[in-house]
Amino acid sequence: MHDPAARDHDARFRRVLDYIDRHLDEPLDVERLSRVAAFSKFHFHRQFALRFGVGVHRYVQLVRLTRASHRLAFRQRESIMQIALASGYEAPEAFARAFRKDSGQSPSAFREAPRWDAWHAASQVISQIRSTHMTPVHTDDAVRIVDFPETRVACLVHRGDPRLVGESIRRFIDWRKLNRLPPAASRTFVVAWNDPETVAPADYRLDLCAATAREIADNAFGVSPATLPGGRCAWLRHTGSDATLRASVAWLYRQWLPASGYETRDAPLFFERVRFFPDVAEHEAVTDIFLPLGAHTPAHG
Repeated sequence: MHDPAARDHDARFRRVLDYIDRHLDEPLDVERLSRVAAFSKFHFHRQFALRFGVGVHRYVQLVRLTRASHRLAFRQRESIMQIALASGYEAPEAFARAFRKDSGQSPSAFREAPRWDAWHAASQVISQIRSTHMTPVHTDDAVRIVDFPETRVACLVHRGDPRLVGESIRRFIDWRKLNRLPPAASRTFVVAWNDPETVAPADYRLDLCAATAREIADNAFGVSPATLPGGRCAWLRHTGSDATLRASVAWLYRQWLPASGYETRDAPLFFERVRFFPDVAEHEAVTDIFLPLGAHTPAHG
């Protein structure tokens, strides 16, 4: 996008998307959001829908319901009433109707046994908009070379359809609660063996890990002992939604790595979850990326 006027429009709409993420618990009507974008309220809704393929009211609703789905599935201590109010609904009945329309389940049924494949289709609208219009910007000085220590972990391996990772996450959370290994006491890692966009669903693998030196007893959750190998890594901090995490990884591979003089090591990319959504807003979530490195050839001037 080279035209200055077009770049200005893009920046103004990106500002709106960022504002929605940062003020999700506040009223987000067209008049307020049009002021953020500095557009006429009489034309803003049409401009938003034409640019993103979804109306602004619907986009805000989907963002709120996506957060609600994570709270229902992963934060059992929050009541459905609390989640409904946080999602902008004054009554749980209205929240239940809206949630069922997108997920095919009532909030209570989803909390009991989420059907992630149905919800995945609805949330893809948000992911597509964010990955296209909210790409993170990184510079070379944001990357650090670190020596990652060999780390013993408890590991749950997810194999198969990436849309069903939520089921594995719930199982892993239940194991951690039972064994009193919350994220505050045990670092959380995710090993990305492959890219869900480039492999068949049946071949997808993701390891969920919690750092611990304890012995891992046999269990019904599928959690077993494993070790994250130590060694030199490129470290990059990603702040924000998982929808834009792939863009940060792509920048590290495409931009930083060729210019760095390093080769990759024969070990998979992995992440450390530092701040979790939905405990924090999506724009405040923090994920550290670790790219295992091998030999280094100094650049010649």
